[in-house]
Amino acid sequence: MRKKLLIRKYIHYLDWEDFKNGMWNTVVVDENKLLRLAIEFTGDCEKYSSAMLKVIFEWRQTMINSLTNTSINQRAFVGHCAVCFELGIPEYITRMAWKELTERQRIDANKKADYAIKIWRRNYEEENFKLHTHLGKQMLLEWNT
Repeated sequence: MRKKLLIRKYIHYLDWEDFKNGMWNTVVVDENKLLRLAIEFTGDCEKYSSAMLKVIFEWRQTMINSLTNTSINQRAFVGHCAVCFELGIPEYITRMAWKELTERQRIDANKKADYAIKIWRRNYEEENFKLHTHLGKQMLLEWNT
């Protein structure tokens, strides 16, 4: 079966759940505490993976806007969203935390992100392409004359 091409969808940023939940905010107090929390969280593959699987369904508008965009780093994006979703930590702190992980932790996290993206894409395709699955092979209706 051929892979379906995703059509890029644009959602206004005021409708993005990541925007509404502070993913793009700047923290002025306790940045070091949040960094430590982000390092611990992203370093725990199971917790991080669980949050990724939650956020791909909970932040629907954000995912449509960003995961139909094939020019971004989708792995990083899903990871940033997962940390913000679970802990309320902005994206820039998650990027700083990523630098502190071991290579093994990064590899494991990327595999989990790939899996979450695959699940999201499968779901998205089913929702958006299911309308046409009933058509079958017949192109024209048969009329009794």
